[in-house]
Order: sequence, then C-alpha cells, then structure tokens
Amino acid sequence: MSTLQEKQLGQLRPANTTAASLYSPAANTTWVAKSLVVCNTSGAACSFRAFHDEDGTTYDETTALFWDVPLAANETITISILLAGYTNAGNVAVRTSVANAITFTLYGAEIT
Repeated sequence: MSTLQEKQLGQLRPANTTAASLYSPAANTTWVAKSLVVCNTSGAACSFRAFHDEDGTTYDETTALFWDVPLAANETITISILLAGYTNAGNVAVRTSVANAITFTLYGAEIT
C-alpha cells in the first residue's frame, strides 16, 4: 500500500551563484511539488533561476522553469507550481545571482 506524505521537500540558501540541487527524491519515491517559496533575505535586488531535470542534473536552458526572475530587496514570492517525478535520478535545482541572498523552499508530497 502506498503512503502519501505532504511535506517540505527541500530548502536551500545557496552560498554561491552556481546552480545547486534543492530536491532529489529517494529511491522508489514518486513526488509532486505544489509550491516554491523564494525569499530575498538581502537588502539588495537580485534574481533567481529554477530548473527541473527529470533524469539528471543538467541545469541550463534545456531544463529551466524560471530564468533570471527579479526579486526586490527583502521580497518574498510564492509560486504555485505542479511538478511531478518518479525517478531518483531527477532533481529540482535553483540558482541565485547573489550568494547568500535567497532562500528557496519547495513544498509538496512524496508517495512511497
């Protein structure tokens, strides 16, 4: 019998400006993401990118969900999103234009 658990799938505050994995599911886990909260914790404007690669870790234009989205200083946005995955080789990743400026939180559910 499968179990559905709603939860925070991942949270990350990147310490640099390269793309990093926000969520990578465990083996034998199907998942669904419902929302992405993006919070600029700095006093300066910056931007972010988000990626979904279902079967790997390619974080470029081919897997982009959001590209250079601007955030004002101290701004928080919540993005309603429907992402689903079924392989533990996949990843949701994020990138910020300013190190230590943005916290990303992904909410959804895992089915095991």
